[in-house]
Amino acid sequence: MNSRLKLVMRSGKALLGHKETLKALRKGKCKMILIASNCPHLRKSEIEYISMLAKVQVHHYAGDNTALGTACGKFFNCSVLSIIDGGDSDILTSVKE
Repeated sequence: MNSRLKLVMRSGKALLGHKETLKALRKGKCKMILIASNCPHLRKSEIEYISMLAKVQVHHYAGDNTALGTACGKFFNCSVLSIIDGGDSDILTSVKE
C-alpha cells in the first residue's frame, strides 16, 4: 500500500486533510479516501457518511496518522487522504472492499 501511495503522490493528484477531503467530496472530485487508524471517531463517521452518499470508496489505513503522512512523503501527520487522480498507480483498482 505504501508504494502505491508514493506513486499516487508522484504521478497523480491527492489531497491531505479533513477539510480538503470534505470540500472535494462535496464537489464530487474524490475517487477514493484513506482514513488513518487513529482518526477521531466523529471525523471518521462524518467522512464515511458523506462518502457513502457520494458513492466513493473508503479504505481504512492500517497505520496511524504519522505512518500515513510518512507514506505520502510528508514530514507531518495526516489522518485523512483523498485521491483525486490515481496517476500511474493501480491503487483505485487493486484495493477493493
